[in-house]
Amino acid sequence: MKLVVCFFVSVFCLVSSAQVNPELAKEYYQKGEFEKALVLYKKLLVTSSLHPDYNIKLIDCHQQLNQLKAAQEHIETQIFQSRHPQFLVELGYNYQLQNKLELANFNYDRALLLVEEEPKYVYGVAQRFESHSLISQAIQSYEIGLAVAPNATYYYQLAGLYAAKQNIEKMMERYMDYVKTNPPYMNQVMRLLADYISEDSSQPYNQLFKKVLLKKSQATPDPLWNKWLSWLYVQQKQFSKAFVQEKAVYRRTPESLQGLINLAVLANQQKAYKTALNVFEFIIQNSTDSRFLILANCKLLEIKLDIASDSKSYQDIKASYVVLLDRYQLGQQSIELQLSYAHFLAFYDNNTQGATIFLKTALKENLSVLSAAKLKMKLADLFVVQNKFNQALVYYTQIQMAVKNSPLAQQARFKVAKTSYYKGDFDWAETQLKVLKSSTSQLTANDALELQLLITDHTGIDSLNSALKRYAKADLLSVQKKPKEALLLLDSILKDYKTDPIIDQVLLFQAHLYESQKQYMKAASNYLQIIKDYEEEILVDDAYFYLAELYRTHLEDSEKAQLSYESIIFNHEDSIHFVEARNQYRILRGDLIN
Repeated sequence: MKLVVCFFVSVFCLVSSAQVNPELAKEYYQKGEFEKALVLYKKLLVTSSLHPDYNIKLIDCHQQLNQLKAAQEHIETQIFQSRHPQFLVELGYNYQLQNKLELANFNYDRALLLVEEEPKYVYGVAQRFESHSLISQAIQSYEIGLAVAPNATYYYQLAGLYAAKQNIEKMMERYMDYVKTNPPYMNQVMRLLADYISEDSSQPYNQLFKKVLLKKSQATPDPLWNKWLSWLYVQQKQFSKAFVQEKAVYRRTPESLQGLINLAVLANQQKAYKTALNVFEFIIQNSTDSRFLILANCKLLEIKLDIASDSKSYQDIKASYVVLLDRYQLGQQSIELQLSYAHFLAFYDNNTQGATIFLKTALKENLSVLSAAKLKMKLADLFVVQNKFNQALVYYTQIQMAVKNSPLAQQARFKVAKTSYYKGDFDWAETQLKVLKSSTSQLTANDALELQLLITDHTGIDSLNSALKRYAKADLLSVQKKPKEALLLLDSILKDYKTDPIIDQVLLFQAHLYESQKQYMKAASNYLQIIKDYEEEILVDDAYFYLAELYRTHLEDSEKAQLSYESIIFNHEDSIHFVEARNQYRILRGDLIN
């Protein structure tokens, strides 16, 4: 009879434990309802006595409820049963909670000794130390692991732990070690280290990072260290120094020019034209790949256009385009060259008609669907410039049909909306923009949302939408490279529609045009007017930011720039400019960044 009773009791316990939902136990635990969680974890452990997560959480429940004796009994049972040193960490921590620090450290040392004997325990022990904020011991665990059984992931874990200990030099070293063993993660680590590196090369962390790299380079020469030095110099906007490092990388790994191309593009974006020209010339001299040669030559000519100052320069550049087109011919491989030349003809040679004819001729070649779509996009853009809106819309629609659901198709749809906006057909523009708000291309989605808000906020003010139509016309004049005409039209809006809600938008747009014309004081006046008269409107943070940038970069008044950045930091925390404003503010104030 007793055997029967024991059998049923055992079955009842098994059934009861089987009915416990682990997720419910976890939910109670996360919500801090430790008594309820404790009951459920005890039941779960009836059938899973060695389950590590259940055991750890049960121990923690006991500790949270100040049941330290019960916790110790359970820990000692687990040490005997599983022999996993993570439970020695738990035993040490249990003693630490009782302020028995000698016993705590004794068990921590035992755990680390077992890690040295059995490297398979490294991660588990380190994690338990880290969970109790015992960062020094967690570091010891991983460092032991690296010494006895190297594992690349330990470098990454150590970097984070050294950061927590504010040992930035060791953090940097371990991140470097991680990238050396895991090259594909270089960009990820760059993003992490970017938080410590500023534009100011004199900042302590910049100097520390350079010191770490030079030490690594001297110990084990490797192109990787040159790549990192190049990255550091780019962060500091020292593009010529970055070029020296990229050349060193290329000489040791001549199979790839990508690093040099990336540097040239970045230097060009930052208006470091001299370095950008030097890099592209280096690529042209050293590459035999026609794709790189075409790209480098195009970019070289585009930079020369940016810095050209007279008509003779334009004629020389045009002659260079003709030579390149003669060398590479029309066709699939020279698409980027064709697009660049068409842009030159339309906007620098004042020959929009010639650019249109050139593109139509280029479209007769045997091209891929995507390449043809790119040429059609440029052609449609030129029709917009010529006010031939219907022809532009035909080509934009063809692109959408040819490369459905691609980023280029979404861009074409946005340009349909923008063209309708230029025409004053705001209803149709809004219809297109509503679709684009969910675009997979974030840039297109953002542009669509911005344009839709402009239209929505400023239609219905009067039955003819007169102010918005005039604003759209000024926008088109800007696209047509007619800034003076655009400025005059914007002036007329300010004069004729003084109470229209679009005025702050007009002032902002006009300020940007003034900046493009190097009329910096007029731009500053517009920004200040927005701040004064429209302090409750949504563009005021833009005005503060652009004014700060103007003071910092062109008017050279760091004190006023600092005050404008400060206004964003303290009064517009939700601004998209907040992070950049804070960084520039700290630099101007001379803070130690991070």
